[in-house]
Amino acid sequence: MINVSQIQEILPHRYPFLLVDRIVDLKKNEIVKGYKNISISDPIFLGHFPDHPIYPGVLILEGMAQTGGVLAFESMDDKVDPKSKVVYFTGIDGAKFRNPVRPGDRLDYEMKVVKNRGNMWVFKGQAFVDENLVAEAELKAMIVDK
Repeated sequence: MINVSQIQEILPHRYPFLLVDRIVDLKKNEIVKGYKNISISDPIFLGHFPDHPIYPGVLILEGMAQTGGVLAFESMDDKVDPKSKVVYFTGIDGAKFRNPVRPGDRLDYEMKVVKNRGNMWVFKGQAFVDENLVAEAELKAMIVDK
């Protein structure tokens, strides 16, 4: 298990844009599972939407990408310092949103490696609430020097 303090040692993201609270399973070069607790106190709900709070799909995708970024960094050679690198999105394909995510939900992310060639990664991502699929996409990323 990787807690939020450890995630901050791996990823450069910080509040309010760190969108994964914990990693619960990680197999290098294969799969990672993590989650974010969705709270009404998240700043996004001030405007999305005040009388009908829905967690934005684009933030679900970003949370999936951050979860995949943890897997990519944890799969790298131990000699590479993650603080000298950053993960960039290079593509999102087949994004689908199945159900809304609301305050009080635990948003579970599952990212599987489809392909890894050097610093290039392709992930199949899925997001769930109570084991129900809420979003899916294929995410492409590249690890580069800061």
